[in-house]
Amino acid sequence: MGATQKPILYSFRRCPYAIRARLALHVSELVCELREIILRNKPAHMLEISPKGTVPVLQLPEGPVLEESLDIMLWALGQNDPERWLMPETGTPDQMHTLIDQCEFPFKNHLDHYKYANRFEGADPLEHRQKGVEFLAELDARLALSENLFGNRECLADHAIYPFVRQFANTDRQWFDAFPLPNLKAWLQGHTTSERFQAAFLKWPVWVDGDAVTHFPTNSDNAG
Repeated sequence: MGATQKPILYSFRRCPYAIRARLALHVSELVCELREIILRNKPAHMLEISPKGTVPVLQLPEGPVLEESLDIMLWALGQNDPERWLMPETGTPDQMHTLIDQCEFPFKNHLDHYKYANRFEGADPLEHRQKGVEFLAELDARLALSENLFGNRECLADHAIYPFVRQFANTDRQWFDAFPLPNLKAWLQGHTTSERFQAAFLKWPVWVDGDAVTHFPTNSDNAG
């Protein structure tokens, strides 16, 4: 890849990991070449640079490949962090990363066993839903004190976590809407109706080798 070329991002629109990577690229205003994929037909080049076959994958112009969404977020914000996502308004960066870790591991595990219970032998989706709600209740309590997770200003934690809360909520939307988490729901609604989320959730055409380049961040004229 030539030094003048832009990073290449392999992405899948609905994947929460890919969503949060796109959110960080959007706020950082770092333009990349977006390659939207379908998971059942992964491009050969993506598997060549990242054999594990999951999205997002970001190939940097100088050659390194970032295969984890948080690594992509931190790389992008390390280049340009105009809204100071890496420095929370309240608390410390370490506390922020600890909360992200709680989403990344125990909560995501319960989310998977709730949403995809048929993939896990013996999994009780309602038990895992209840375990997931325990984490959401902790977030709701934090959000009773401020508009976002670490103060009123948005930070990395908000954008690293809410795509997974969105996925949890959409697993059984009727049940979620009836469950008493008022602060969490307002926070989730605010983020998922924001201009940034809408820009990061455009419906792009599936990339095929030889297609014209789609840039991200982009405008709707470049999206399908």
